[in-house]
Amino acid sequence: MDIAFTHVFVWTILAFVLTWTVFYVTNRGKKATKLADAVVEEGKDGAADVIIVGAGVGGSALAYALAKDGRRVHVIERDMREPERMMGEFMQPGGRLMLSKLGLQDCLEDIDAQKATGFAVYKDGKEAVAPFPVENNNFSYEPSARSFHNGRFVQQLRRKASSLPNVRLEEGTVKSLIEEKGVIKGVTYKNKEGEETRALAPLTVVCDGCYSNLRRSLNDNNAEILSYLVGFISKNCRLEEPENLHLILSKPSFTMVYQISSTDVRCGFEVLPENFPSIANGEMSTFMKNTIVPQVPPKLRKIFLKGIDEGAQIKVVPAKRMSASLSKKKGVIVLGDAFNMRHPAIASGMMVLLSDILILHRLLQPLSNLGDANKVSEVINSFYSIRKPMSATVNTLGNAFSQVLIGSTDEAKEAMRQGVYDYLCSGGFRTSGMMALLGGMNPRPLSLIYHLCAITISSIGQLLSPFPSPLRIWHSLKLFGLALKMLVPNLKAEGVSQMLFPANAAAYRKSYMAATAL
Repeated sequence: MDIAFTHVFVWTILAFVLTWTVFYVTNRGKKATKLADAVVEEGKDGAADVIIVGAGVGGSALAYALAKDGRRVHVIERDMREPERMMGEFMQPGGRLMLSKLGLQDCLEDIDAQKATGFAVYKDGKEAVAPFPVENNNFSYEPSARSFHNGRFVQQLRRKASSLPNVRLEEGTVKSLIEEKGVIKGVTYKNKEGEETRALAPLTVVCDGCYSNLRRSLNDNNAEILSYLVGFISKNCRLEEPENLHLILSKPSFTMVYQISSTDVRCGFEVLPENFPSIANGEMSTFMKNTIVPQVPPKLRKIFLKGIDEGAQIKVVPAKRMSASLSKKKGVIVLGDAFNMRHPAIASGMMVLLSDILILHRLLQPLSNLGDANKVSEVINSFYSIRKPMSATVNTLGNAFSQVLIGSTDEAKEAMRQGVYDYLCSGGFRTSGMMALLGGMNPRPLSLIYHLCAITISSIGQLLSPFPSPLRIWHSLKLFGLALKMLVPNLKAEGVSQMLFPANAAAYRKSYMAATAL
């Protein structure tokens, strides 16, 4: 009897375990099926086609572009208040063209944006104006830039995007991505009421800026801090030449002054990491008055001092560099500063971002079902290659230009700095060619390489004149080495073949020139 009881007990336990196992596996499968169904059949419950993390310039512009195609877009932004940023205040001519092709050109209206027609460049008491080229066969838009308060521009973009019925703009903090078998299905976030919830969509776009907390879970690229940009606003004043961005080749590095509204002037300068003065104990104010102000041209100095004397809020932003790389995970793409950064000296970050959005939007248009992760991955891979002519040109130019702007007692480095000033301000083809590159009006890597080589040869010629001595030859060799050091690592990081491959250039020009406004 005991044996019979034991058999019954054992079989009962086995039956219970087997039943529980079948129930667990079935239930887990149902949950997975529900998740997949929620993503693939998103239309049945009104969920989104695309989730965008971040409602800055990139997130808002992309939301508008996708929604105009009929996509349902859910944008989650950490803080919906008007941002107060020092970056993103200057829109190059190329950026304005992209904005126009996205149907967002009116977002520059009613924010007191200022028209800029070129740069005024200063060095050692000399000055010259380098205008954007008016006649450019490669550029079919008004060749002028705009400067403005970044927050006002962002709010305009948000209003434009949220005016579409299929855009849901929500305040919330995204905590993590929802992943299943290498495919991103959506995000987990905390809404404005503090409740943790999740949102599902076939495609998730991470566009949450240079401090992105999601980038690390998608890419292994790290941002390198090159220096710090320090700035403040002088209020209730106007420059004598508000139509120019004023670039001063000061020491230890460059200084910029430009009008961002009819009454506000942005004053900023670069400080290297090893010599950063403290703001809290007043070292920064002393540094500005004793080191920067004396190098500011007299016609700009009064306005520069006005902000310091009135105790304007000083902002500090790290200047970062980070090469772009694609995530191996499907169902997700990273854009903006979370994806790719270059030194902000040439003020072209927004232009590259809007260019990326224009390309991505065009590539996604033919896809009726974003739930096909493989097809979306093919689009993302194509996007990465097609963007190279613009992104690689701007990245290489920004990173190389920033190194030249740093003052030095080294004769070779100073000769290169002088060579850039002379080349940029010489007029004719040299000036128009460089300004077309800086303004995003001619995003061609070969053109960039040509001008960088021409600057190097010109600088070497100046070093060797009036006749080549052993010391001058040595400095010339050092200068040539500096030029290679500036160019080669950037070309390597961007991918020489991808930059110069003719098919990519043709594909980019198709997106750049042929796209019609939404």
